[in-house]
Amino acid sequence: MKAVKWLDEHFEECFMVVLLVLIAVVSLMQVIVRNIETLPALKWAEEFCRFCWIGSVFLSLPYTIRNVSMLRVCVLLDLLPQKVHKIINILVYFVTAACMALLAWHSVGVVAYMMKSGEMSPAMRWPMWAVYSTMLAGFVLGTLRGIQQGILHIRRFGERELTTLEQTMQDAATEAAAGKRAEGGVV
Repeated sequence: MKAVKWLDEHFEECFMVVLLVLIAVVSLMQVIVRNIETLPALKWAEEFCRFCWIGSVFLSLPYTIRNVSMLRVCVLLDLLPQKVHKIINILVYFVTAACMALLAWHSVGVVAYMMKSGEMSPAMRWPMWAVYSTMLAGFVLGTLRGIQQGILHIRRFGERELTTLEQTMQDAATEAAAGKRAEGGVV
């Protein structure tokens, strides 16, 4: 059960961290190799890093949904009564899930077309359908995360939610306390 909970909380994070570390390592290798005349250039490095960036972008979609960090304006929501605010939040998550599902549906067609075309990447000779599959994976995970968050908000309907200002103040206090602990101070 702990493993499932951990995966629920960190699945996309793990892949994004791995992709960003790969980007950093390969970019550094490319800079080092470029400055040593006896070593051949890494012709595939730029393409590899681009594919890793693409993967991290599409995996950040479900990550932002899961961590309630989607870009949105909440000032008007904060002025509404709690119940209306909660209903709108639930609707937002289900509309987000529907949009992600629609994008996933169309992504299936794109990936199928790329498989049929047999197109390969120029430098690394990877099948392009594999690269486009990260788009499909991101949209499918985004759909699942949207549904998950909608259900969580339904389950927590009776609980009070913090306003945007209250949440910002709480986050700032948490960060300040973590900073003091890191410096060795007492909180």
